[in-house]
This record gives sequence, structure tokens and C-alpha cells, in this order.
Amino acid sequence: MKLSSREFDRAVERAIGRIPAEIRDRLDNILISVQRRPSRQMSMTLGLDPDDAPFGIYTGVSLAERSEFSPPLYPDTIFIFQEPLEDACRSIAELEEEIEITVVHEIAHFLGMTEEELAALGYA
Repeated sequence: MKLSSREFDRAVERAIGRIPAEIRDRLDNILISVQRRPSRQMSMTLGLDPDDAPFGIYTGVSLAERSEFSPPLYPDTIFIFQEPLEDACRSIAELEEEIEITVVHEIAHFLGMTEEELAALGYA
């Protein structure tokens, strides 16, 4: 499956709209950036194999690690990677479901949620 950037962005918007409000409301101060693939620098920094690109990555300081005395220097960002998602999905419906799961998973990193808490919400 290959979509134009505009079509993929619309799929991301629809997927985010499907996320339950109690989770989606946590996106207020998080930037969502759609990239084709992780950059080489990003892959190296995170210790990722460049050939095994993830669907998404959260970068920032989780709420559990924040301090009033040391605010984050950069905005929290969820990167969504178009090509790995397109490669894994066969339909728009499947793509939107994977984007939804990916965004919720990355929000969970921001919130400091455990895998068990994600599973309880149906997103593990």
C-alpha cells in the first residue's frame, strides 16, 4: 500500500479521532510528526536497526520523569513513520487501526503507563 503524504495525513487524523477522549486529551502539548522513515541519526540514537523501522517513536521527557525545576528543553513529539506502516498494512482500515495503536502506545510512554495498563485498555 502506498499513499500520498496528504492521504496518509488524513488517515492519521481519522485514527487519532478514534482514540478514546481520556487518552486523546493528553495530546494537547505533544507534537505529532509524520515522517517517511526514521532518520539514520534517530535510528542510531535509539539503537534501532535501520532495516527494521518502527511504526512510531515518542521522544521527550515522560510525565513520570519531569521536574518543575528542570523543564524539558524540547517539545514532546510522537513520530509516525509512513513507509513501515504502509508496508505492514493491506487496507486503509488496517492502516488506521495500526496508527491508532501506535499513537496510543507512544502516548503511554509519555504518561509513563505500563504494558499491563495498555492491555487493560485494549492497546497491547
